[in-house]
Amino acid sequence: MTEQHPIVIVGTGLAGYSLAREIRKQDKDARIVMVTADDGVSYSKPMLSTGLTKGKDAEGLAQAGTETMAEQLNLELRTFTTVTGIDTEGHRLLLGDDSLSYSKLVLAWGADVIRLTIPGDGQERVFPINDLGDYRVFRKALKPGSRVAIMGAGLIGCEFANDLRNGGYEVEVIAPSDAVMPSLLPAVAADAVQQEMEALGVNFHLETLVERIEPAETGVTLFLANGEKLQADIVISAVGLRPRIQLARAAGIDTGRGIKVNRLLETSAQDVYALGDCAEVDGHVLLYVLPLMACARALAKTLTGVPTEVTYGTMPVMVKTPCCPAAVCPPPSDAEGYWETEQDGSHVKTLFKNADGEVLGFAVTGRFALEKQALSKIVPPIHS
Repeated sequence: MTEQHPIVIVGTGLAGYSLAREIRKQDKDARIVMVTADDGVSYSKPMLSTGLTKGKDAEGLAQAGTETMAEQLNLELRTFTTVTGIDTEGHRLLLGDDSLSYSKLVLAWGADVIRLTIPGDGQERVFPINDLGDYRVFRKALKPGSRVAIMGAGLIGCEFANDLRNGGYEVEVIAPSDAVMPSLLPAVAADAVQQEMEALGVNFHLETLVERIEPAETGVTLFLANGEKLQADIVISAVGLRPRIQLARAAGIDTGRGIKVNRLLETSAQDVYALGDCAEVDGHVLLYVLPLMACARALAKTLTGVPTEVTYGTMPVMVKTPCCPAAVCPPPSDAEGYWETEQDGSHVKTLFKNADGEVLGFAVTGRFALEKQALSKIVPPIHS
């Protein structure tokens, strides 16, 4: 009798390890092989923007090494292994000159940072931060008293800005939007967060962008489209993420913004699944922790013999800006209604209501952020 091929999980980020843990809750003995292009150290990606506030460097944010993870989860872990293709017909993962047969394949390889092509010779001082390895390189370059410029005023850019100020660094944030986190927060909540970040000492340069980066005597000079020039020692690029779809598309798997999967997290290829930042689940790309965990729980049951569709509850997004804590549950993109706001300075509670007065979304900042759980109970769950 031939040995059953393993469940193969590509990626050892939060999605991959969460899935492996959930599988072990269902089946302690199923053979699992995890493949990763990096060192496979377990860490929580959302914590990368809290390191200075917590007094932790890259090693301090690491939760467990590869040997520990392999032992804890009773699996085989292949680190520094690059996937070069997927043979969906032959049920094989291609690894350069090698290959790995699978019974089920799970793509949990995340998203790539969007890399801007900016003229100038100062690119060696630009740091995208997408994983623990990136963070390790960034922290090594970050010296006491460094001046840091952040390109991007979205969730990640703002979290890093707050964290760097907590660490005592000068921070300049540059973004083309007219408000912080424009795709996430309604204007009144965004203004509240920006106000408190400015009070903390973060300098914002909005409605402009970086046109050129040139080396300077120390660090770099950033030339902005509005004519400003900024000096910085380090530049963080936080302009967004793009789901990794190239290898899936090359294998003939259906892709859109992400790798397309249904509620069972099945791709268009037999026995191939996807979850996490690389996946487009029934039309939704949700780059947050709560949907990822819901997908891991459902997929573990499916992979161990109980087909289970993922269902999403109400999933507020927590914004880690300690100077002005915030949480948001955006209303559906096609919802019609209005925002009803209660405000006391930077303490904001704003509810999105439809014509019948039903609450379809909310954003809370400051002391109102404590109400996020109660508000989550009255907002309808995501229907994807």
